[in-house]
Amino acid sequence: MSDELTLTETERKAGIVRCDACPVLCRIRPDRAGACDRYANEDGRLVRVDPLVLLAKPGLARVAFVEGSDGWAGEPGANVLGRGEGAVVTGIGATTTYPDYKPAPFIVSSRHDGVDMVTVVTEGIFSYCGVKVKIDTDRYLGPEQATVRVKGEAVGHVTTAEYGSQMLSLGGVHHLTGGSKKEGVVTCDALLALCSKEAVEVAIDGGSTVVVQADRPPIVNGATEERMRVGCGSAAIGMFAPQWRDHVDEVIVVDDHITGVLSEHQGGRFLDMKPAGIRVRGRKSTPGRYFQVANPGLGWGGTDVSDPLEIIDRIDPRQAWPGLKLLMVSTTGEHSAWFELDDELKPRPAAMPAPVRAVVERIAENCEPALCTVLFMAGAGGSLRAGVTENPVRLTRSVRAALTKVTLGGAPAFVWPGGGITVMVDVAQMPANSFGYVPTPALVAPIEFTLRADDYAALGGYASRAVTLEDVLRANKVRVDT
Repeated sequence: MSDELTLTETERKAGIVRCDACPVLCRIRPDRAGACDRYANEDGRLVRVDPLVLLAKPGLARVAFVEGSDGWAGEPGANVLGRGEGAVVTGIGATTTYPDYKPAPFIVSSRHDGVDMVTVVTEGIFSYCGVKVKIDTDRYLGPEQATVRVKGEAVGHVTTAEYGSQMLSLGGVHHLTGGSKKEGVVTCDALLALCSKEAVEVAIDGGSTVVVQADRPPIVNGATEERMRVGCGSAAIGMFAPQWRDHVDEVIVVDDHITGVLSEHQGGRFLDMKPAGIRVRGRKSTPGRYFQVANPGLGWGGTDVSDPLEIIDRIDPRQAWPGLKLLMVSTTGEHSAWFELDDELKPRPAAMPAPVRAVVERIAENCEPALCTVLFMAGAGGSLRAGVTENPVRLTRSVRAALTKVTLGGAPAFVWPGGGITVMVDVAQMPANSFGYVPTPALVAPIEFTLRADDYAALGGYASRAVTLEDVLRANKVRVDT
């Protein structure tokens, strides 16, 4: 068998090399890079532009950009790494053998706590991939199932909201390869940027524009979100009810999900609060808990309300009284207002008492910083598994049995139950420049499978191709991250 791909005699004389790292099969001229910018023609040799990345254990001296054994001598920590201890080889910069008609680029043997281990390392090419984006905000980003666009192209959709967060599902094979060429290119570019922890502005049909960046606050319609809500309106009532005692006659926590009303709520009854007679709009769920008091929006508590009194339906004169003290507050404490009822039982704005202000500030204090979380999700398909073992299904079973640990760029991956090896990983935990792309289009991501050497042999792995970490260091340009 040969790895050589056919070049014409003219191409050979011109010094062209053929790249087989993806189905594009670029012909690369001397001193030029391929279409993905990841491979280049260096003195007539096909080389991976980026170094192979090793992850050192905490406390090990950081050694950057070491090439071959000559550069390795005398470096702090080098001897430790040179013995094959204290570092792991990641798939970043490892190259690929896609579509895996031959073994993975690196099969690295090591010994940990007296146990012989093997780590199979490659860069997977994923067209079945995407990102799940969690955006900590109550503000209305758009209706569920609405299309999410980048540069006018559809790249995903809004999915179900979670507790205190709005969720987007971006990418996937439908957008990468199922639409127009431009849609696929824009989708691939957006995914690569998000996985590389860069900012991407998305526009949601019928909703907002949002700047999304992993581990950074979202920017919604130009405004930076600061706080993730402390809880829904009902939860906020329960959390802070005792601290409002003796300072208020009624508290309404405005929330697009569940608006809480203290005197009706179980928390208010526990404090023996008498009914205040202030009825809010919406559908009553249980005492003191109301759904749909307003439309979703960018105002108070993720509603479209800018004046909180808009959600009051009526005030019952049989229960309310002049001078009644009313606090209205949002679930983040960002919005708050203090009212007192006049002789006609109309709420009039008044200066908020210091003890009440202190509780409002405590609501804000208990909110966590709003962030965007980007999880890369992909399936390790049959061909990728074939680079690990001659019998791919055994790798799936080994992962399922927790005999094989799956990591991406050294970051732990969550493996979905069910068939296949479908993984999800927080890109914020991965080293810089972990991802790449190929023009097909698809994303390139590192992936590593680590298991005991005897288990690797049992599943039909390419044990005879295993090398030591010293071999890897001797023959490759590496970068060590901590």
